[in-house]
Amino acid sequence: METGVEEELKLNEEEAQDQILNEEQEVPAGDAQEVVREDAQGAAPEAQAELDKLRAEAEDHKQRLLRAQADFDNFRRRTIKEKEELGKYASAKLITELLPVVDNFERALGSASENAEISSYAKGVEMIFRQLEGVLKAEGLVPMESVGTPFNPEYHQAIMQVESDEYEEGTVVEEVQKGYMLKDKVLRPAMVKVSG
Repeated sequence: METGVEEELKLNEEEAQDQILNEEQEVPAGDAQEVVREDAQGAAPEAQAELDKLRAEAEDHKQRLLRAQADFDNFRRRTIKEKEELGKYASAKLITELLPVVDNFERALGSASENAEISSYAKGVEMIFRQLEGVLKAEGLVPMESVGTPFNPEYHQAIMQVESDEYEEGTVVEEVQKGYMLKDKVLRPAMVKVSG
């Protein structure tokens, strides 16, 4: 782009010199030198100013282009990351709704093991529960192991503080409701009792 402008300037200078030569022929010899100086001084600053203006404009356009490219690259990376996260946690809503069912299965199996009369029925229900657990595990659902670990508000929801000789202060003593992780994200924090 700049080379085209420079070529145009050279052509303009050549035309100006040709015009000066033509005028020199008409003007007497002493006046000719003054006319040449005036034309050369007047044409060159105007041409240089125009060239500087065009260069500044070109630089401005170049900077705008670079900013637009950087914005587009950032948008593309952010979109790819959002798509990956969406795919990774697409099943989170369904699994969250299934967690109360899992809790109820565990409670039912806990109470059924106390009654010997319904042991065969309990065995069937336990098989169904294990199958459901397998499906959820394949989706990335992992139960948290909280008892005996230090209390962490990112993973635990403290509902009570209890005195304990067995555990030191700030340690999870009992899990009231199991917490779950979906891949590397907390899906449901564990409800726990913490030693005080």
